[in-house]
Amino acid sequence: MLRITIINGPNLNLLGKREPEIYGRSSFEAYLDQLRKRFPGVDIQYFQSNEEGALINALHEAGFSRDGILLNAGGYSHTSVALRDAVAAIPAPVVEVHISNIFARESFRHHSLLSAVCRGCICGLGLEGYALGVQYFLAELSR
Repeated sequence: MLRITIINGPNLNLLGKREPEIYGRSSFEAYLDQLRKRFPGVDIQYFQSNEEGALINALHEAGFSRDGILLNAGGYSHTSVALRDAVAAIPAPVVEVHISNIFARESFRHHSLLSAVCRGCICGLGLEGYALGVQYFLAELSR
């Protein structure tokens, strides 16, 4: 069984409430239930924190025990060298996910410190980006 961990960063606990015109009207927990039903043969674990250190700890834990990680570091994507270093330090492949199109937003969001150490980046496709990440791992890790 494929083992994937989704790690969401700051403010993503507010999905469904925060700027629904950008992030949608669904909570992540509701979406996660749908995602698990859509991929019944995949063990999908979930972690969310607004704290940088907790995200680093979650990367360290999942990075040595899971087959892949979907990481939406939120605003930390653009500022955190420490998160970048944590991704670079673990053997599990990481796919960066952004719900919104970061390139259609403020210019400070146009650069991610994480992208260079991630396997790939999915952005601007809403919550469906997570499902695409799971599909990627299914295809890539079954080779």
